Amino acid sequence: MSELPGVVVTGVSGRMGQMLVSEIAAGGRLRLVGALEREGHDWVGHDLGEALGGAKSGVLVSSDPLEAFARAQAVIDFTAPEATIAFAELAAQARAVHVIGTTGFTEAQIDRLAPAARHSVQIRAGNMSLGVNLLTQLTRKVAEALDDDWDIEIVESHHRHKVDAPSGTALMLGEAAAEGRGVTLAEVSDRGRDGITGERSRGHIGFSAIRGGDIVGEHDVLFAATGERIRLSHIATDRGIFARGALKAALWGQDKAPGAYDMLDVLGL
Repeated sequence: MSELPGVVVTGVSGRMGQMLVSEIAAGGRLRLVGALEREGHDWVGHDLGEALGGAKSGVLVSSDPLEAFARAQAVIDFTAPEATIAFAELAAQARAVHVIGTTGFTEAQIDRLAPAARHSVQIRAGNMSLGVNLLTQLTRKVAEALDDDWDIEIVESHHRHKVDAPSGTALMLGEAAAEGRGVTLAEVSDRGRDGITGERSRGHIGFSAIRGGDIVGEHDVLFAATGERIRLSHIATDRGIFARGALKAALWGQDKAPGAYDMLDVLGL
């Protein structure tokens, strides 16, 4: 057991944090060596198993990432952009694989992740599932095949608690469509239409976000022309697919050279 790569889960009390802990225990290919929460959280200083309502696990919840990362070969991080940037620096110091599922980054924040990737393996993706990454590839190929007579709209749906929009996955899909068209997404992105907006701009990529209930994640890429439509779709019904993808990434990164990677690299797509 001691030979398995050790992993630290950040934001361990959250939905994804708890799912990751469960999947690590079930998978048998990684060992949990650290669990992090923000300073002042009720779980800090308590055994993780007991905090989760079960038996003792032998892993204490900590608010000290430096100490936790020092004994880890991987860090799995679904938190918030500024926290992730700080974790990236510490993961680089520890030479630990940093798997980033955090979304909601600005371009400036993404740039601040780059220095850490010079010293450690950094795997960042807006979505860790195989299905979504296949959808990303399909979106790129379809966008490449169709001209500007085809409008592109991306519609995403998530649970009521999600704090960022468009979702990281929607932006992944938008980037793929823009790459297929040979344009920059920032220059052709339409978001949050409201009121008298005028007609749709030719060649632009539109985004719509739905928030409600307990929707895990649904994404549609619509290519619409006069007289016909193509719709590519992915529906997630189990948050475990994201956790399992993150664990796959943590294992994949163990023998890789320092650098910035994504799930397309992990999946060989």
